[in-house]
Amino acid sequence: MRRWGFVVVVGAMAGCYVGPLDVGDGSTGDDSTGTMASSGSPSGPGDASAPGDASNGSTSDSGPMSTSGPMGSSGDSVDTGTVMDDSSGGDETTTGEMSGCEMGPLPEPIPGCAPAPPPSTGDIQQDCVDRINQFRWECQCLPPLVRWNAAEACTDDQSAADQNGGGPHGNFGSCGENAQNTCPNWGSEQQIISGCLQAMWDEGPGEPFSAHGHYINMSSTNYTKVACGFSSNGGGVWSNQNFAP
Repeated sequence: MRRWGFVVVVGAMAGCYVGPLDVGDGSTGDDSTGTMASSGSPSGPGDASAPGDASNGSTSDSGPMSTSGPMGSSGDSVDTGTVMDDSSGGDETTTGEMSGCEMGPLPEPIPGCAPAPPPSTGDIQQDCVDRINQFRWECQCLPPLVRWNAAEACTDDQSAADQNGGGPHGNFGSCGENAQNTCPNWGSEQQIISGCLQAMWDEGPGEPFSAHGHYINMSSTNYTKVACGFSSNGGGVWSNQNFAP
């Protein structure tokens, strides 16, 4: 039975990331050895790109996309918020009660938080954004990211270029992103949504960055938007998730 994980297996890495970067830094990571490498400012993990170090700026959006509230002790979600995508030029809007999150983001994610993926919308890019926001909101009361529509076509092309010879992060920065997570050659789009993104979140906070970078990119408050790209060939399904302020 084929398994996917965050290690090198038969020359294929099942999960890797690049980031975080300072704005304007175009450096890239190097995954040629099979390790998960980071790139960014010389100060490395824990600098201005670490979660919670920067405040969220306003972003433009249109919508809607629903996210559920934090997980209760029974595993049931509580209340609902709404976040819009960034395609129409309005201000970011959130609605709904914040039961369980009235005090703002939690300093640490809820241990063992593993919510079932939201029902599919029929749009895999939206499903990817919804899943990332589900982890942010239900597992740590973090504000949702907007869907970065304008970068999706580029991120699809970038994922295809990486899958077809470029390798993980081979074209990092080409879509204007500041950080990137990658799920290379998973079995299906649905396995990426349910499995790869969960495994990335499960890394949790901590050091070294090489062991926690996926979670750091997913949970960072430096970023306000995310674009998910997908590519498929005989080797599997590849997805880059690009994060930007």
